[in-house]
Amino acid sequence: MAKRIFDPATLMYPLPVVLLSCCNREGKLNIITLAWAGVSASEPPMITVGIRPSRYSYSMVCEVRDFVINVPSEDQIEAVDLCGTKSGRDVDKFAACHFTPVTGKAVQSPLIQECTLNLECVVRHQVSAGSHGIFMGEVVAVHVDESIADERGLPDPAKHRPVLLHRGSYHGLGHLLRKR
Repeated sequence: MAKRIFDPATLMYPLPVVLLSCCNREGKLNIITLAWAGVSASEPPMITVGIRPSRYSYSMVCEVRDFVINVPSEDQIEAVDLCGTKSGRDVDKFAACHFTPVTGKAVQSPLIQECTLNLECVVRHQVSAGSHGIFMGEVVAVHVDESIADERGLPDPAKHRPVLLHRGSYHGLGHLLRKR
């Protein structure tokens, strides 16, 4: 099998698309679309996100030290795109996307009511990593809408239909290969 060699790049895929919601101390709310997000530990449960320091949300997360990961579904693609292309400095993204901010159980940052999976996170670690600041957030509360829950109450990807990113394009989730 011949392999082509590329210059260093982040070619892992697919990338989960999330809507990170946050706020500042004055109560200003914002949402940013991220694909630099993933699980970094299971005990305690930790989510890692990468945010460019130039982004409006970066300073909010630095200031308040928490955020919410809201996992959008395929039918929210227009809102996903808007939250990734407009700045919260100029646009109230909650209003523009017709999203409802909801008070969480454990953090100051709001949940997005219309997203059926929300993970409240408290920043435990922050590092600079080149073009992005990396925030490791401990998951302190999880909200799963019954409409996407399986028989155990956990998110069912087939019901949820999360959004993935690959080479700048949005994709849906494929099919089950094997059940564990």
